[in-house]
Amino acid sequence: MAGAFPRHETSLEALRTRGRYRQLMPRDGHDFASNDYLGLAGSDVLRAAAADALARGVPVGAGGSRLLRGNDAEHQLLEAEAAGFFGTEAALFMGGGFNANQAIFSTLPQQGDLVLYDALIHASAHDGMRLGRAETRSFAHGEAEDAARVLKAWRADGGTGQAWIAVEAVYSMDGDLAPLEALMALADTEGAVLVVDEAHSTGVFGDLGRGLAHEIARRPNVLSLHTCGKALGASGALICGQRVLIETLINKARGFIFATAPSPLNAALVRAALRELQQNPGRRERAWQGITHAQDEAKRLCGLEGFESQILPVVIGDDKRTMALASAMQGHGYDIRGIRPPTVPRGTSRLRLSITLNTAAEVITAMFEDLAREMESAA
Repeated sequence: MAGAFPRHETSLEALRTRGRYRQLMPRDGHDFASNDYLGLAGSDVLRAAAADALARGVPVGAGGSRLLRGNDAEHQLLEAEAAGFFGTEAALFMGGGFNANQAIFSTLPQQGDLVLYDALIHASAHDGMRLGRAETRSFAHGEAEDAARVLKAWRADGGTGQAWIAVEAVYSMDGDLAPLEALMALADTEGAVLVVDEAHSTGVFGDLGRGLAHEIARRPNVLSLHTCGKALGASGALICGQRVLIETLINKARGFIFATAPSPLNAALVRAALRELQQNPGRRERAWQGITHAQDEAKRLCGLEGFESQILPVVIGDDKRTMALASAMQGHGYDIRGIRPPTVPRGTSRLRLSITLNTAAEVITAMFEDLAREMESAA
């Protein structure tokens, strides 16, 4: 009945007033919003893989948790193939990247340990840290020297446990890259574990799309997370690292133990996506042609530069101005979304332009032409 939850209604009205109210929108227009970087989500590759898996009798649903009857041969085949592809001892398939990050940070760092995290780490890592027992401290975004300073201060304060350094390889809202070489050196020097969320680098960066951390992934003090719902076109997540860490998650991670297993059919689709990365490197090469083209056009037409990946943030600042610009671009036929706090820090609301194989080069050029006109008229 109306008025049954006045506090919730007041809270929602406050979001509307500040330009931060969120609502679900249908897909419409040219894709500049998805994370389907390689165009696999609606591809014939995955449609054929789904048909083949169903013909082989692969179940659509798991029917239970992995530790009960939900464990399927497709899950185990995927984990073995993923460990081989990403170069680690073992892998664990979970239902999504958010759940996987929660599992990592709530389970692996122990009491007396420190999770040292980049200030712009994903919300799922924060939720996992809140559920865990380790101490947590942040360091300035992308600054390995500051990470070293914070870790040194923690040791000086009496910290004696294991340090876990948590970063995203490619940051989801800024599109910049973590300084993995410097952070790996810090982890080696300090006996720390480097935890790398490869969500937005899997499929796009590294040899055959193995991610930015591929060259260090096999080290015993590295744990990596590869989500399957972005460049791989399906859903789920793969945690890759030392077998002892994977077995710890199987035995202690509540998000794994008490959750219904991911669909075996979906595991078959992820297997097909990994095969596609290996058998068709041209797909990734075409993606980078589009990314480079977008970066060049952003500079030529809008004066925007400094981009490092397929994610091009256009920072506007004000929440309402951001949403007005997003609406204007949607009116031109582009699916462009405004990103506001708390997803990004206050005062940095932005358009997040995502470059995928779903959008042709001429459409990218036309979009930046329209964006330049809209930004000029709004100035």
